[in-house]
Amino acid sequence: MRSMMIAIKMTVVLTLLTGIIYPLAMVGVARIVFPSQAAGSLVSRDGTVVGSSLIAQGFKSSKYFHPRPSAAGQNGYDPTSSGGSNLGPTSKSLIDSVKQRTKDFVEANAGVQRSQVPVDIVTASGSGLDPEISPAAAELQIARVAKARGISEEAVGELVTSYTRPRLGGFLGEPGVNVLELNLALDELHKTGPTALK
Repeated sequence: MRSMMIAIKMTVVLTLLTGIIYPLAMVGVARIVFPSQAAGSLVSRDGTVVGSSLIAQGFKSSKYFHPRPSAAGQNGYDPTSSGGSNLGPTSKSLIDSVKQRTKDFVEANAGVQRSQVPVDIVTASGSGLDPEISPAAAELQIARVAKARGISEEAVGELVTSYTRPRLGGFLGEPGVNVLELNLALDELHKTGPTALK
């Protein structure tokens, strides 16, 4: 009986410490030290939350930069159903999808050759919600976006450069371009009115 009481007390104490006190303390510290990240890295436009800088959205309009394909959810870009396709490199379905996405990308971006298309813009990430594309994938879309908006390629290119995240510490990881933040900056550069992002 004594051993059982000790076990019950330890369970209660550890539940309080690791299940309640520690998580609440971490949330409190995070809200003080990293308020934006603790709130989900939400991005607002004109006082309205339009997304998170951590989660991709399916931009389709030619006046916006397009993100990586998504396998999250039935139609993609579903933040409640994060995940990859789980198709292997020898999967015919994956190969056919990549071929079709490459064809679509080349057709949407005049002057781009199949050999220029970066792999990240035709394959989904493991989460299906990668918010970034490679600088190469962004650069190949500059001409299309500039033409659709009626602004110079130089102006759009400068935005891409300014929204390109470098390697962490100069050597870790690869550079990336956050698609949502870049598209919002485009709207600021070239006022498109209060229409919703699409």
